[in-house]
Amino acid sequence: MEVEDDLHLVGSGGTLAAADRRLLEVVGGQALLALRSQRAAAQAEESRRRAEATETRSALLSAVGHDLRSPLTSIKVAAASLRDPSLRLPPADRLELTATIEESADRLTALVDNLLDSSRLAAGAVTPLLAPVGYDEVAVRALVGLDDAGRVTLDIDESLPDVLADAGLLERVVANVVDNALRYAGDAPIVLRASVYDERVELRIVDAGPGVPRRERESLFTPFWRLGADPSDRDGRTGVGLGLAVARGFTEVMGGTLTAEDTPGGGLTVVVALPVAHTAAEVWS
Repeated sequence: MEVEDDLHLVGSGGTLAAADRRLLEVVGGQALLALRSQRAAAQAEESRRRAEATETRSALLSAVGHDLRSPLTSIKVAAASLRDPSLRLPPADRLELTATIEESADRLTALVDNLLDSSRLAAGAVTPLLAPVGYDEVAVRALVGLDDAGRVTLDIDESLPDVLADAGLLERVVANVVDNALRYAGDAPIVLRASVYDERVELRIVDAGPGVPRRERESLFTPFWRLGADPSDRDGRTGVGLGLAVARGFTEVMGGTLTAEDTPGGGLTVVVALPVAHTAAEVWS
């Protein structure tokens, strides 16, 4: 039975009565409508994916453009100054230039790490190696190498139960969250506290900075989103807006949650919540 010029409904069996044939025509028409709806939905989904991919590429190019050029320019200028035989630099200036090269290289490394981690999360290629680990030991390692880490105070009781996590991924989570707080909290101090709540242990990264409006709080974890919509508003705030997105992705693959809330008295608190790591004896009891 011809439904459209390029679409036929084919069946097998005995000859149909007129009433049955009319019923089949109705069924054919309904099948055509369902097929058209299915094709339209598939086309709409494909269009949405392409639009998202285009938006992501544009956001990536826009965000990465400055943050790649800035440290590269610093490295180039510092290296050129050190190599220039006509410049008689005192030892203190030479040390400052070499420190600039090292710091800029660290910024590039962090940028590339976050880009690669974001890609791995999008592809579902992150498989955590879960084992008991303490927030106190992870926090100490996470602060190593962070600029201005002296502003961070650790207030984590060593007697708290361990969490079930991948130590390497959890270290990246804490480092990314603390680094974000150091960038956006101004000169306000930052404190890391932990507590047990039900079957989870919560690590709070608390700052007393300007905070984030409630309507924008969830956007903190959106890739390429940065506080301050104006791309020219850098003001020393480097990064492509992937740190917290990667941190949430890593936390979720470990079975935890990463959320943001107000700091009492002003500021922002980011909460890492992971399951308590029960010992084998506790499990069997």
